[in-house]
Amino acid sequence: MLKHVVVVGSSLAGVRACGGLRAQGFDGAITLIGAEPHTPYDRPPLSKKVLSGEWEPDRIALVRPEELEKLHLQLRLGVAAAALSLADKAVTLRDDSVVSYDALVLATGAATRRLPNQLEHESIFELRTLDDSLALRARIAAGNLRVTIIGAGFIGLEVAATARMLGNEVVVLEGAPAPLMRGLGAEMGLAVTQLHTDNGVPVRCGVQVQGIEHNGTELVVRLSGGESVASDVIVVGIGVTPVTDWLSGSSLVLRDGIVCDATLNAGAPGVYAAGDIARWPNPQFDGEEMRVEHWTNASEQGLIVAKNIIATSRGEQPDEYSAVPFFWSEQYGTRLQFLGRAAGDDDVRIVKGSVADRSFLALYGSHGKLRGALGVAMPKPVMQCRRFLLDKLSFADAIEASAAL
Repeated sequence: MLKHVVVVGSSLAGVRACGGLRAQGFDGAITLIGAEPHTPYDRPPLSKKVLSGEWEPDRIALVRPEELEKLHLQLRLGVAAAALSLADKAVTLRDDSVVSYDALVLATGAATRRLPNQLEHESIFELRTLDDSLALRARIAAGNLRVTIIGAGFIGLEVAATARMLGNEVVVLEGAPAPLMRGLGAEMGLAVTQLHTDNGVPVRCGVQVQGIEHNGTELVVRLSGGESVASDVIVVGIGVTPVTDWLSGSSLVLRDGIVCDATLNAGAPGVYAAGDIARWPNPQFDGEEMRVEHWTNASEQGLIVAKNIIATSRGEQPDEYSAVPFFWSEQYGTRLQFLGRAAGDDDVRIVKGSVADRSFLALYGSHGKLRGALGVAMPKPVMQCRRFLLDKLSFADAIEASAAL
């Protein structure tokens, strides 16, 4: 009998799961476990509105205090999960306490990758948590600093844009041949780089960081080939890894995340995964296995695991999670939006606007199929492409249909 649901992870996916359970009529106990001491908050503004100082932390609460109270959650914040016993249906926390469950949602998200000895220098920052954002803001808010960003993914480029708009001298270093290769592919990644060039931020690709030194007055980033970059502040944004180390002693299948079925079940009765850690076969893309690190995915998955927990407790069939991935970024006031899934060998066609105008719509295709759509300063047309993906239009038909957008 379903009396107690435990949700491990107090970010977006976990909070949506809690809200979804209550919306489905579940009136039993819900325990929400979170490694951070803060009540649940939204992460996308950390590299933009919060970092710039435009917003304070109270603006990014995922649930208002009165709404959080109505969920009647047992909050265990500031203590991370340490182990899972499927046999005992229990989660052990870092403080050695044990929380038993009838159903379990795994939503521990991802953690930043770090450079060797990164934590030894107080002027080297990362950006994943609210505390990270506030610490970096305090350092760069006054401007006139040399800020070096290591990593040209979305977080690195968003931080670069914010730091530059605060009046700092910024340079971005990236080891890959182009920025944003994993999310957008090389061609469009280089196109997006023009936004930074326009604002006086060089994005240097194909450079390898050999180490970071502190000479007493400044930090020095040593590059392969003997070159160095003098810096007052360094921000490391070299990607994230799913927080699944605490599950290594369980029998769950871990492979760059938690391997789930199409319903997001993690391979054990009543155990589901949602958000950055969930790896599942997406029916929308013919069962292609994927793990998606974006807001919309976490929100939707949190809700569907809640629905499936209730459904299975009633002996009903759970739903598959079929989705068109979506993410967005904002840099120098320009909105970037992407729908679908990009791969390195995709055929990319700009169907509206141009890179020169810094406003365009590009479609991605592979083996005759439409795979994705990128909009730069084209919010309405790119979102209209969602229907093309849901209807599984061919690449040629999508190009033709885009003329009417």
